[in-house]
Amino acid sequence: MFDIGFSEIVVIGVVALVVIGPERLPKTARMLGHLFGRLQRYVNEVKSDISREMELDELRKLKSEVQGAARDLQQSVTSAAAGVESGLRGVERELNDAGTPAATPASPLAELSEPPAPAVPAPPGASPAPGATAAPPGNAGDPPRQPSLPGFDPP
Repeated sequence: MFDIGFSEIVVIGVVALVVIGPERLPKTARMLGHLFGRLQRYVNEVKSDISREMELDELRKLKSEVQGAARDLQQSVTSAAAGVESGLRGVERELNDAGTPAATPASPLAELSEPPAPAVPAPPGASPAPGATAAPPGNAGDPPRQPSLPGFDPP
């Protein structure tokens, strides 16, 4: 800070001895030593406070950077999860569509290629009931079903 050599200190000491006197010089030197020590402690405290503030400022910047990176990571993970979820839903839809029969016939030729259901003749002596219709044909191996009789519900 100050560039004071030994010869300059000796000159200051001789002037102080002449001005202050030999009786008060030790008390004055002791008091100056205490004041100089307090000044050094004060300067050191200010330096440490400044360095702490600088470190806190750096930590705040680092914190904001880490929070920004965390937000970016969270957004990318969320978007990736949404993409995977939509892909799974698409696969699920495809599997569900492949597993269920279509509500409409695939082609008009499919209806024509099925053989017509044979008409079930009424037993002799029985007249068909009005409004009675033949039961729909079942599987190919099932026997033909009789038309429903009046007063009886079909099974």
